Amino acid sequence: MAVRDVLTGLPWWVKWIAVPVIVLVVFGGLITAVISIVVGLLFKVLILVALVGGLVYVVRKFMSSSSSSSRGDW
Repeated sequence: MAVRDVLTGLPWWVKWIAVPVIVLVVFGGLITAVISIVVGLLFKVLILVALVGGLVYVVRKFMSSSSSSSRGDW
């Protein structure tokens, strides 16, 4: 028996309002946990990119200002 067979004779509001609300109530904590993990990981990735970009900028700025006359040493 498929889900489509179960929901066939029911009104539209059961299919499109009641069932999603029940799913959110039952799995709401899990959905919230997954979303918070994903957002936390994205935030950490953004911080990593910003820190690495800042480090590259500072090193390039320092290398260009301190060794402008001896650029061919590398």
